Amino acid sequence: MASQEQVVLNEPHPPAANALEAFNAVLRQIKNAIVASRQKWDKHEPRMWARATGLTDEELVGSINLEKDLVEVRSGATAYGTIVFGKIRVGTSDDQEGFVHVRIHDPQKGGTEDIKFHSIFSDEGTRNADGQASTYNAIQYRDTPLEFFNE
Repeated sequence: MASQEQVVLNEPHPPAANALEAFNAVLRQIKNAIVASRQKWDKHEPRMWARATGLTDEELVGSINLEKDLVEVRSGATAYGTIVFGKIRVGTSDDQEGFVHVRIHDPQKGGTEDIKFHSIFSDEGTRNADGQASTYNAIQYRDTPLEFFNE
């Protein structure tokens, strides 16, 4: 797996047609992963998805339309293809826009059938001396930078 030191990402920018096509190819997996992540975190640390408190799964991910909700992307080449990061708008229970940061992989063999969903960013902040997280955020704010992550 590529590391942050090995991958040079381009600057954040609005998605072009090829990014929309790539994320649409794995949209079902993205939605399923968001729902599964919330269910997992709610069992042991509900603060991770606190901005979705009280929302149904449908309210959280059901209305995602990538043409309007994929607002930013970044990508970087690896020896085995391209890693693409995206900022996707989701439902929130507060009065501010919320976004999940998603990582996909495109082996660049042509077409979209080989594009793979990789992961969703869950921010646990800086850990203290005891290894405890300082924050828990799966739903990011608009101004949260879209940066490299391995999860």
